[in-house]
Amino acid sequence: MPLTGYSPTVIKEWLTGGVDFSLAGNGGPTCIEFTSPLRRYVELLFGLTLAGVVITWAYKHCSLPECRSTTRRDRGGRKTLLAIVSLVFGMEVAYKFATKTIIFLLNPCHVITAIQIYLLAATPSRFVTALFRVHLNFLNGAILALLFPVTNTLFMPFETEIYFIQHFMMLVTPYYLLRVGGAYNVEKLRDLSWTYLSFGIMILYHYLVLFPIALPLEINLSQMLCPAISDPFYGENYRLWTLLHQAIFVPALCKGYCQLCKYFITKFPLTRVKSDIGTDLGLLTALETTKNGFKCHQHHGN
Repeated sequence: MPLTGYSPTVIKEWLTGGVDFSLAGNGGPTCIEFTSPLRRYVELLFGLTLAGVVITWAYKHCSLPECRSTTRRDRGGRKTLLAIVSLVFGMEVAYKFATKTIIFLLNPCHVITAIQIYLLAATPSRFVTALFRVHLNFLNGAILALLFPVTNTLFMPFETEIYFIQHFMMLVTPYYLLRVGGAYNVEKLRDLSWTYLSFGIMILYHYLVLFPIALPLEINLSQMLCPAISDPFYGENYRLWTLLHQAIFVPALCKGYCQLCKYFITKFPLTRVKSDIGTDLGLLTALETTKNGFKCHQHHGN
């Protein structure tokens, strides 16, 4: 009898029915047994404690600039990028529905792509600034996905290509928003408060959201149950290694990315559009652009 309605069985079928547990890293009993239950819960307690300490310290030191209320005339750049990112994300969602693996939309990279769609569409505000700063520290997922791609579970037409395009666009979108400036600004290079606040949030998301869902469903969400086949730290200590290397890589990659963007936006002759990374591109006047040596006459948020 075909499944009908919205019973738990039907919902679970759509969420996980297409997950192939014979593929390494997808989940299943073998993945569950990669580490002992005691070890998993000890690591859970350690991760939550670490997150609590980090977030408590970071929150006390976080600060936001005042957000100016401005009317922005968009020449189309934001809308074009929003359309592209939305299309790519829509294709990812379609693949998950087609393969009955919707549960994998909870993986951090999909969540960050959804956040970037919101950032591209949202009205500038202090909340947008805070969310923008936090999400920059999750870009390590895109970089790692490009360096150590996990594509052994992708079989639909162009699914592998969309995988790479999505993670590439995750790096393009914040560059564009930093170029726009205004509410899309970053803290000073030596300020690590936002970085470690984000690191703590990242740990909480994995241990309080992904882990409780992954364990009963035996789905390896964001490698919470067993390591990816491409994980360079493959072994029973992989979760501890992850906490260690991400505590280093999150700030290093975020700060490095922001400095690279700053160089191309404010210094590199072919891509320079303003002299200060925090300047709202839509508020630059013809006088300011001439003073800074730019060839353009005026920008309006594009």
